[in-house]
Amino acid sequence: MRNLQQFLDDYGDSHRNPVNQWVHIICVPAILFSTLGLLWLIPIGRWLGLDGGAAYWINGATLLGVIAGVVYLRLSFSVFLMMVAWFALSVWGIIAIQSAGWSLFWISLVVWIAAWAVQVWGHKVEGKKPSFVEDLVFLLIGPIFVTYEVAHKLGLRVPRPAGH
Repeated sequence: MRNLQQFLDDYGDSHRNPVNQWVHIICVPAILFSTLGLLWLIPIGRWLGLDGGAAYWINGATLLGVIAGVVYLRLSFSVFLMMVAWFALSVWGIIAIQSAGWSLFWISLVVWIAAWAVQVWGHKVEGKKPSFVEDLVFLLIGPIFVTYEVAHKLGLRVPRPAGH
């Protein structure tokens, strides 16, 4: 497996256009959140015959979180911690939506479709296809890249993606 900087460099190759970078800064968190929202609705815990709290927490989103966590941990412990924070914020939002009585399914689906549509447009502006077309692991790299991009724009010192 490539190391973190290689992933960031490769991802950065198709994300150099400033418009596409801003599209990703907005849409990658939206896609991550809405994907987890949709996966949250897959009741793996109930399928396994669990009751109560355990059934609530064992779902498609938490399963993806565990699997992705292994990939992030292999990249670096700091990336793992960063992505745990992304996951925790997403879960907080998911629970807030459910607690408000809103439809997690419809909110997540509309956000997911809209964010992907804008991402496709961003890559059309960029003139390059998305990185995940070559390797699905790049779907997990997007949030890392965006976090580093935002940190860079705020003047914080972080690994720099290619093209900077």
